[in-house]
Amino acid sequence: MAISQNYESQKVEDKWYNYWMEHNFFHSEVDERTPYTIVIPPPNVTGVLHMGHMLNNTIQDVLIRRARFKGFNACWVPGTDHASIATEAKVVAKLKAEGINKNDLTREEFLEHAWDWTHKHGGIILEQLKKLGASCDWERTKFTMDDTMSASVIKVFVDLYEKGLIYRGYRMVNWDPEAKTTLSDEEVIYQEKQGNLYYLNYKIENSDETVTIATTRPETILGDTAICINPNDERFAHLRGKKAIVPLANRTIPIIEDDYVDVEFGTGCLKVTPAHDENDKAIGEHHNLEVIDIFNDDATLNSFGLHYKGMDRFDARKKIVNELEELGILVKTETHINKVGTSERTGAVIEPKLSDQWFLKMKDLAQPALDAVLDKDVNLVPDKFVNTYKHWMENVRDWNISRQLWWGQQIPAYFYGDGKEDFVVAENAEKALEKAIERTGKSSLTITDLTQDADALDTWFSSWLWPMSVFNGILEPDNKEINYYYPTNDLVTAPEILFFWVARMIIAGYEYRGEKPFTNVYLTGIVRDKQRRKMSKSLGNSPDPLALINQYGADGVRVGMLLSSPAGNDLMFDEDLCKQGSGFINKIWNSFKLVNSWEVDENKQQNEAAKLAVKWYKAKFQKTLLEIEDHYSKYRMSDALMATYKLVWDDYCSWFLEMVKPAFGEAIDKKTYDEVISILEDNLKILHPFVPFVSEEIWQQLKSRTPEEALIISRWPEFVEVDQNIINEFSFASEVISGVRTIRKSKNISFKDEINLAVLNAENASENFNPVIKKMCNIADINYVTQQVDGALSFRVKANEYFIPMEGAIDVEEEIKKLTEELNYTEGFLKSVQKKLSNERFVNNAPESVVAVEKAKQADAEAKIEVLKKSLAALK
Repeated sequence: MAISQNYESQKVEDKWYNYWMEHNFFHSEVDERTPYTIVIPPPNVTGVLHMGHMLNNTIQDVLIRRARFKGFNACWVPGTDHASIATEAKVVAKLKAEGINKNDLTREEFLEHAWDWTHKHGGIILEQLKKLGASCDWERTKFTMDDTMSASVIKVFVDLYEKGLIYRGYRMVNWDPEAKTTLSDEEVIYQEKQGNLYYLNYKIENSDETVTIATTRPETILGDTAICINPNDERFAHLRGKKAIVPLANRTIPIIEDDYVDVEFGTGCLKVTPAHDENDKAIGEHHNLEVIDIFNDDATLNSFGLHYKGMDRFDARKKIVNELEELGILVKTETHINKVGTSERTGAVIEPKLSDQWFLKMKDLAQPALDAVLDKDVNLVPDKFVNTYKHWMENVRDWNISRQLWWGQQIPAYFYGDGKEDFVVAENAEKALEKAIERTGKSSLTITDLTQDADALDTWFSSWLWPMSVFNGILEPDNKEINYYYPTNDLVTAPEILFFWVARMIIAGYEYRGEKPFTNVYLTGIVRDKQRRKMSKSLGNSPDPLALINQYGADGVRVGMLLSSPAGNDLMFDEDLCKQGSGFINKIWNSFKLVNSWEVDENKQQNEAAKLAVKWYKAKFQKTLLEIEDHYSKYRMSDALMATYKLVWDDYCSWFLEMVKPAFGEAIDKKTYDEVISILEDNLKILHPFVPFVSEEIWQQLKSRTPEEALIISRWPEFVEVDQNIINEFSFASEVISGVRTIRKSKNISFKDEINLAVLNAENASENFNPVIKKMCNIADINYVTQQVDGALSFRVKANEYFIPMEGAIDVEEEIKKLTEELNYTEGFLKSVQKKLSNERFVNNAPESVVAVEKAKQADAEAKIEVLKKSLAALK
């Protein structure tokens, strides 16, 4: 059979991916088989493939391909997330570049632009996943803004509202001034940053006295509405009932008392700004203080900012500090480390902001999801994340689910009056009108009297329904697909979204299906570079995944990614891993070329060495198959790959093929050849989940096959009992072979020349593999002796001693000369070391480590001299 000399990955990958797609091998329909279901963590519609996606989706593809082999009805549902904040930001930026301001558009006009952008860019990452070999059921591709997906979100919102779990409240929220939207607590990343602590003097009204306040944010003094002291702090007892004057603003504010104030922090006096700090808000509510918000939505100062109106908050801070210093109000400045909240999406520094928002009560909803993980109904792999999950769920806060965006599912709340409570919640305007008329008793109300809440729902509020909504399980909770495919089996995702997404999906599963959404959650690590830095565009340390695939092939990159990716532990990515993976693919290909090059003789009898080789490899394969199964069951993908890698590279390529290979110019017998092909087919089956392309290419080249016989839908090798005895026997024989080969190489004894081997069998080792030893070492005869053989070179394997007679094999005189020269040199070296060690001054003054090195040199030299003397004695 003519095959290409070099493995051409791009041609092979395109050919077989198209073939799999053409024959619909990835598609699943409800049938009588047991389902195996994975739902993809939907990447952002704005995204392109990065190294984290590569790792995550390679693992999923390994699992789904193996499930097909195991006879399951494998269904891997792909899709993308509409990513409200990220997508809206990209669309706004595009419009801006075209000279269009979002604020000049109606919501409907903006959404037209957003959909145009999504249709143009939204499928890029899924197409890229195909290059990796991802065998998703592309016919089932979902998008979180699809009509049925959006309808599911709205239905759930209405249901939870009617259950009293969703409410509207005026709360302090996390405000992203770049995206101009609120964020949930989980979307805020806290980072320690060095800032300043500014000490300011506030005048006491009708007095020359001042009180010093310490603040990290001097611009917020413009929103101060009180100064607070601890009622037990006698230092400030004389200030009780008095008022202070806010610097720059010249407003008079009361001095109040509250236990919240820490007498040890700063000066012991606290400025209270209820609009810009969660704790200040609580104090303000307790003391009925005025609330003054000094910021616009983009964190520029508003009219309360005086002459700094319109200025960015950080620029205003610098100017205000300068003015305070000029006025003599700034007493001193100290460096100060504090935690600063930043937006998980935009990186902008978060502003605490009071706002009307929608919240979901989480405490009671979270309990079944917490129990599911603690009771192991849902398994987190590795289980080190259970404590993190437990901490989050036990301390869960109400979820802020509204966002001040247009791209997303619009909140189904309809206002019919001017009051904050003048609204109804319904799935559409028609139903909302019915509810509004019923609530108000005004039959004259029309749809035009209703105004829908302008906010959109948090993106996670759609993706938390993902395992159900992809099978339409919310709108049609008893349809055949949701009943068949749900709960899904495995979820592969990153630890950083364990609460964002995983926990919320479990919560939703118990709330809407009364059961878990999946059984196992495989948590991958973060892909880092060799310096342990997280890969990112900003650092420039993240390679282009498609460039890697072009260079090393998809199979090579898959192997490279998985070679060092234990669950939950970070992957230290090195491009050399992909090079190693590519080398493995070439090894597989070249071994196939070797087998394919053999001529087959139908009449030739199978020799004993080949018979033993086949029996041994089958036993070794079964033992490795057991190991692989164990690794898969524990989600140790890296270990499963490594076991497969070693079996194919070491046992199959390096040993088995050498054991059965016909002599140069000779043919292989038909029985052995058929056994080799059968073994190769089993190898391809366990390789396929990791390296689908090269395995399918070889499988199809072995013989003509129908689509129904494609490797991708083949069956996993059957397990039979392991013959451990023959594995042990070969292990011993392989050491003998290595020993003979080492001597041949070191003594330049041509492998074309036959030699004899004598054995002092103190170990009482089996002779079964002697035919293999003879073939692999080109040995004419193996003789068993009762004493050492003179004039021979020897080596040991356990208690057995093996002798290779040198007569005729080497030039004895030349070997004696060579060994004598080496002995003389080593003895001279030993004398120099001994001289140094006999010097008391050196031994007493040199560091112990240096002396230890010299003693080690002495011991090595003495051992080498002993071996050289024995070898010389054997030759004389």
